[in-house]
Amino acid sequence: MPPNSLAHPEFLPDPDRSREEMESLQRELAAEATFADELGFAPDDVAIDEAADLSEGLPPAADETAAASSADPDAPVVVGIDQAFRSERDEAVSAAVAIRDGTVVEYAHAVTPLSIPYVPGLLAFREGEPMLAALANLSVTPDLLVCDGSGRIHYRQAGLATHVGVIRDLPSVGVAKSLLCGEPDEPVEKRPEGWRTPIRAADSVTTAEPGTVIGHAYQSRQYPNSRRVNPLYVSPGHRVSAGTTVDLVAALCAGYKLPEPTRLADAHADRVKRRLGEND
Repeated sequence: MPPNSLAHPEFLPDPDRSREEMESLQRELAAEATFADELGFAPDDVAIDEAADLSEGLPPAADETAAASSADPDAPVVVGIDQAFRSERDEAVSAAVAIRDGTVVEYAHAVTPLSIPYVPGLLAFREGEPMLAALANLSVTPDLLVCDGSGRIHYRQAGLATHVGVIRDLPSVGVAKSLLCGEPDEPVEKRPEGWRTPIRAADSVTTAEPGTVIGHAYQSRQYPNSRRVNPLYVSPGHRVSAGTTVDLVAALCAGYKLPEPTRLADAHADRVKRRLGEND
């Protein structure tokens, strides 16, 4: 498949659909998704040991010569995707950051209008098109997408990471800061760093048998004494299993709460937003 091609354009978010049509499309998309490992690499192959120091801004993207000398050219490319919003213009600033062997190799972004308001469970119809636009501006082909949002932890197992992953037919994982649906096996409060517990489908998940593991709560970082940091909620998007998803996120968190790809994508989106504001 050519880079940046859409494997399933029939699932592109269309804001002109009715809510019932959007939900029906999500059920079809979930049936198309693969919640098993089709990666071709292990979590250790994408592990990031040292986080970027953002105190003086984002690290520069390595050019081809620098990348060849500092990173394994055959290592998988992990792309983090996140967004900032320009409320005064009702626009999304979507950012994609490509990382190979711990080195940033490319930044991309797109600025697009927001077409519908936020509706729980229909986030992809608001933010999916902007994210796809940012991905289309990358010259490298991702081997893994890390999305700021849910994947299989969704009422119809079709969160943002699943929607984008299926459309591009790329392995993808969702990393959310709050739990949309499902039930954790154990209470999640005040857990130590590295702790994890399965999230199982409850009655609110209409496309999975109750009790199905649809993701995990994962404590990526914690203060040893006060334990005030909340866990992440990580779930497969497409072509990744629930167990491998949490292992991938653990490998990509380099001492911060968020995985390094989405931490840098968040900073890049804010950087683009500031620059746009200066030019207004």
